[in-house]
Amino acid sequence: MTIPLIKKSISSSVLLFVSLSVFCQNTPVKNPGNVTAVHIEQQKVSITTQNAQAEIIVYSPSIVRVRVDKKALLPDFSYAVINKPVVAKTSITQDAQSITITTDSVKTVVGKNPFGVSFYTKDGEAINEEEKGLQVSWVNEEVTTYRKMQNFEHFVGLGEKTGNLDRNGSGYTNWNSDVFGYRTDQDPLYSTIPFYIGLHDGLNYGIFMDNTWQSDFNFGASNNRFSSFGARGGELNYYFIYGKRVKNIIESYTWLTGRMQMPPLWSLGYQQNRYSYYPETEVYRIAQTLREKKIPADGITLDIHYMDRYLLFTWDKARFPDPKRMTSKLKDMGFRTTVIVDPGIKVEPGAAAWERGLKDSIFIKYPDGTNYTGQVWPGWCNFPDFTSAKGRNWWKNEVKFFADNGVSGIWNDMNEIATWGQKMPSNVIFDYDGKKAAHPEAHNVYGLEMIRSSYEGALQQYKERPFILTRSGYAGLQRYSAIWTGDNRSEEDHMLLGVRLINSLGLSGVPFTGMDIGGFSGNPSVALYTRWIQLGAFIPYFRNHTQVNTKSSEPWSFGEEVLEISRNYINLRYKLLPYLYSTFNEASENGMPVNRSLVFDFSDDPKIFDWQFQNQFLFGQAFLIAPFESSKDFGKIYFPAGNWYNLYTGNLEKGKQEKIIELSNQTLPVYVRESSIIPMQSLIQTTDEKPSDTLTIHIYNGERNNSFKYYEDDGKSFQYRNGDFYSRLISYSPSQKMITFDKVQGSYKSNFTKIHIILHGFSGANLKVNGKAASLKEESYSMLKAISSFDPQGAQYTGPVEGVIAFYTENLPDKFSINY
Repeated sequence: MTIPLIKKSISSSVLLFVSLSVFCQNTPVKNPGNVTAVHIEQQKVSITTQNAQAEIIVYSPSIVRVRVDKKALLPDFSYAVINKPVVAKTSITQDAQSITITTDSVKTVVGKNPFGVSFYTKDGEAINEEEKGLQVSWVNEEVTTYRKMQNFEHFVGLGEKTGNLDRNGSGYTNWNSDVFGYRTDQDPLYSTIPFYIGLHDGLNYGIFMDNTWQSDFNFGASNNRFSSFGARGGELNYYFIYGKRVKNIIESYTWLTGRMQMPPLWSLGYQQNRYSYYPETEVYRIAQTLREKKIPADGITLDIHYMDRYLLFTWDKARFPDPKRMTSKLKDMGFRTTVIVDPGIKVEPGAAAWERGLKDSIFIKYPDGTNYTGQVWPGWCNFPDFTSAKGRNWWKNEVKFFADNGVSGIWNDMNEIATWGQKMPSNVIFDYDGKKAAHPEAHNVYGLEMIRSSYEGALQQYKERPFILTRSGYAGLQRYSAIWTGDNRSEEDHMLLGVRLINSLGLSGVPFTGMDIGGFSGNPSVALYTRWIQLGAFIPYFRNHTQVNTKSSEPWSFGEEVLEISRNYINLRYKLLPYLYSTFNEASENGMPVNRSLVFDFSDDPKIFDWQFQNQFLFGQAFLIAPFESSKDFGKIYFPAGNWYNLYTGNLEKGKQEKIIELSNQTLPVYVRESSIIPMQSLIQTTDEKPSDTLTIHIYNGERNNSFKYYEDDGKSFQYRNGDFYSRLISYSPSQKMITFDKVQGSYKSNFTKIHIILHGFSGANLKVNGKAASLKEESYSMLKAISSFDPQGAQYTGPVEGVIAFYTENLPDKFSINY
């Protein structure tokens, strides 16, 4: 009786196998199939499969590039990646089942039957594997790779994306979109950075998919099996990056896609914006009021109403009769002028810009050669093709208009590309640097190439470093521009979302970021505005902005108390400029963000992914910022590992603990990490004003080794590239009980001739400088003094701070040390 059952079981298995084979043959989902040929050449493996072509290239010891297409791979081209592979010690072996590529850092295993790519540590730990049975596949022209979800895996980054810090359980689409007043869960937004960081089991990796088509990233949304990423067209082209720390991954990613240049110093000051300030008498009133009320500021921005009927490269002569005189007068007052530009050139016979563009044939076109026309602010417009060298060169020449009129900053808006209706036809053709591409492939890179054109035009036309701002972009945008988070709303959750967007952009290689302080649309409450402008002092691009038909949003518009609080925190921002400028120098050298999600330094601590604490961030390496809704009376803070000093009182908090604190509208919760080194200067009203001759350096006692590279240059020119800078590494070693000021690097003469050193949490009985006893003075010093003496609630700290000592030094040797 058993034999027929066995035969029946075998027959069922055969039928099942046959059914699966038929299913796989007939499925609309196509995969590469098995590997049929392998060619190894130094650090590159070229692979032919039954249905595809592939390449695996070692870019560096920690970066491996994967290319797969069901057609022949096209010549290599990228708007994002600017570096070529470097020589790396590489071992490549194969057998019947797989190809193994090993560097000093990572092992890549390419399965042959079927084709698939997975990544491991040299010891064989799984970092990122393809999901067995799915691997890479196509549905029509859409290509996707499916990755195994590791236990307790976290995903962060992906640029300007809403939602939680941890992307696990969510899915996202990259399609640059004009999203006025977007929801806090809306996707997509304005920019595309298809790069994320995965973390599990103490391992960290990054994946950058360099594909400009509409793309999709799924981190376990609507499924319990895999994460995935892919694009609606083009080849699967991604870079796998392995790093011991999140910092290493960001450094490698920005090596691939480039890093920012040093910004002009004025762009780090407070910026007063509105949609819109006009006529020029109103601009003067705003500037004069900022000076009269002693609110430090460096920039005023003009929105679209400065133009004649929104025509690009024009001024409304009734509102701004002499723009060059106006910008010159503002500059004399310590203000730089930034103006908005949109890509749309109004179709109007006789309009100079349109006539020039028509003559030079630089507009994007339909297949029949006619110019694409879409409607935006000026009406029906044509649009420069920034993906062509000819279009970019045309725009660079047009930028002379701004240089001639004394404009210092160029704000690129509506460059998603935005048109009314938000449905640009798919059959619009872009040059794509000779490749030719239709709109679906070129859309996401349009904003990047516009800011590239603005930046390169400014380099060509300006005598000083330009400031470029954008709303849209693609991976690599940090090479050219700062970015802000677009048309947000005056709501509590939008303020906190803005924090997460900025932190996510920082994890995605973009250090110079901002949001509209106070919210662009709507009217913030007094409390919300107060909290938001406090927070703005700890945001890279400190921009106050609101739209037309809203209440005024200048600091004095909410009453005397808010004015004083706003002034306090703007004052602190200006005193911290030496610290902030040095942090931007770090960003220019290795891509590190200015605002740092806690995952940056504490990726192995699961608490930082808790939604209660995900808005906390580090401002540079020293400050822990804990933003809360202005409506809350109490808030819960998580202190990561180490000790943390209350910025205002000096009180010490132990790490690895949660704590409920009382909140106040007068102060934003800010803490200083142990062992921090913070340079500060005297208060100035504009970066054109020289601070006093004394640089104050705060050093906080702690148990961790730390170093900080202090940096200065002229803040304006590019001479720092030629060595005209001043930098000095300051190191703190608790085991040696020593603080070291290394030899000065660079030829620039420092703005400071004296150093005021303030030590927090130290005992100064045996303090020595270069072996000699230091002349000390005990100070009743609170960092709240660095803000202001004003406090309507009577919470100003006036008592002595335990363990704070200070001394002045001048005529210092080139290198010196302090023993304690």
